[in-house]
Amino acid sequence: MEANIQKAVDIILNSKYTIAFTGAGISVESGIPPFRGKDGLWSKYDPNVLDLGNFQLNPIESWKVIKEIFYDFFGAAKPNAAHFVLAKMESMGLVKALITQNIDNLHYEAGSKEVYEFHGNSRMLVCPYCSKKIVAAEIDLTKMPLCNECHAVLKPDFIFFGEGIPEMAYRKSFEAAGKADVVIIIGSTGEVYPAANIPPLAKHKGAKVIEINPEKSLFTETITDIFIQGKASDVMQKLLNGINQKI
Repeated sequence: MEANIQKAVDIILNSKYTIAFTGAGISVESGIPPFRGKDGLWSKYDPNVLDLGNFQLNPIESWKVIKEIFYDFFGAAKPNAAHFVLAKMESMGLVKALITQNIDNLHYEAGSKEVYEFHGNSRMLVCPYCSKKIVAAEIDLTKMPLCNECHAVLKPDFIFFGEGIPEMAYRKSFEAAGKADVVIIIGSTGEVYPAANIPPLAKHKGAKVIEINPEKSLFTETITDIFIQGKASDVMQKLLNGINQKI
């Protein structure tokens, strides 16, 4: 691992435009399980709760589960070292943009600024009719939240099954991938599309790909140049230590 850490440090320090691409794996150490897999959320909950059509037909039942998962459970999570290291690398000018598939807000809480939330976020609620947005923490979620303009049921501002990717996040993510000369993949399996198209686009444009994952992913044998196996917090802290030793 140490040799790959040093190679990654050198690549990052020589980069003009490094981006990070994060998936559910970066938040596991914060107590948030992935959605897929034997211990994933969909092994305990019916994924139909996040189907847009089902939500519109059964908002009361859907909101009971949504509140439990995304506001009671996720709401108690805190950023871990990997989130903080990415924010530090951005403040040092080493990471230009962070593209995340996660909706847990932990990158923002850790201090990252240039974050493109590919699947939206849970900190805002949106009215599906008038598009008004409300900060989730500012209203009582023990009752089903309603829009105070048109009285429709509000939904979390992340994408449900049946919805498209937010236009701005989509555009900025692929623009960043097109400019990148280094991509740091952290905690993504490469299974969720269209997000999984982002690192390969950067690779196609000539970027070096550094992957940090506890196990090999769909990226590992196809686009990854340096694979560092381990927990995100441990590896990211070692990367930062190596960077600090060289600057």
